Amino acid sequence: MNIPTYQQLMLPLLRVLAAEGREVHLKESSELVGKALGLTEEERQAKLPSGGQTYLRNRISWAGWYMMHAGLVEKAKRGCFKITDEGRSLLAKNPAKIDNKLLATYPSFRERVMKSGGETGSGETAEISPPSEQTPTEQIEQAQQKLNETLASDLLDLMAKMDPHRFEQLVVDLLFAMGYGGSRAEAALVTQRSNDEGIDGIISEDRLGLDMIYVQAKRWQNTVGRTEVQHFVGALAGRHATKGVFITTSDFNRNAIDYAKSVQHKIILIGGKRLAELMIEYGVGVSTVRTIAIKRVDSDYFED
Repeated sequence: MNIPTYQQLMLPLLRVLAAEGREVHLKESSELVGKALGLTEEERQAKLPSGGQTYLRNRISWAGWYMMHAGLVEKAKRGCFKITDEGRSLLAKNPAKIDNKLLATYPSFRERVMKSGGETGSGETAEISPPSEQTPTEQIEQAQQKLNETLASDLLDLMAKMDPHRFEQLVVDLLFAMGYGGSRAEAALVTQRSNDEGIDGIISEDRLGLDMIYVQAKRWQNTVGRTEVQHFVGALAGRHATKGVFITTSDFNRNAIDYAKSVQHKIILIGGKRLAELMIEYGVGVSTVRTIAIKRVDSDYFED
C-alpha cells in the first residue's frame, strides 16, 4: 500500500482546488485527489489504527491545514478548502512539489507552524524545526498503538501465570463487558472448577437469555490444534448447541482455523493477541492512567 504523505498531497490538492475554483469539502477533495493520483480503492479506504478516518482523508486535511497557514488556501467554513490568489500564483510557477521546506519560505507559515525556541541558554538562536513527516493525528495514533502493544504483551505474561479457574473467570468478565450475559451475578456463575465435557462456561448471548453461548477457555503456551477444537465442537453437539467461543492465551494453527470454518456450528476462535486487544478495548484487567482530550474549534460557537 503506497499512500502519499501529507506533504506529497499538497500539490495535488492545490491543483484540484484550482481546477474546481470553489470551496471544496474535505470528503470531495479526498475523492478528487485520490482519482487524480490513480489510487486504488484499497488505498483510498485504508484507515488509521483507530479506524475512525482514512489515511487519505486525514492527510488531505493536514495538507490543507499546513497550506492554509502559508496563505495558499483558505478555510471559509468548516471542512472546506478554497485556493487563494497566493495559491494560484504559486501554481503559475509550476512547482515540482510543495512541501514544508517550500512553505517555510512564507513568513506566515514560519510564524504560525514552525517552532522557534528563541535564544538558547548560551545566547545562540535555536534552530527552527519543520513539522514531522507524519500528521499529528498519525503520531498520536502510532504512539497509542505502541503503548497498547506493550500493554497487550504484559497482559499475556500475567495471564500465563494465572490459576486456570481464575482465567476462566477473566474470560467471563470480558464477555460480560462486551455485552453478553444477563445480570452480573448470573455471569459470575457460569464457570465451574470441574471441566464439563469440554465446556468451561455458558453465557447468555443477550440480556434476555434467548440464546446461549458455550465457552472453552484454555490458558495454554502451545498452539491449539484441530483436535482441541474438534473436541469442543463435539461437546457443543452433545448439548445440541450451535454457538461457541474458544479462547486461548496462545494461538490456533491453520488446521484448527480451517476446521472451525468448515463446521455447521458457529465457532469463534480468539487467540492471545486478540484476547489482550479485547481486554484493553473493554477495560478488563486494565485501568486508565491518563485521558488526553483532543479538541477542535466549535464553528457553531463563532457563527452569528
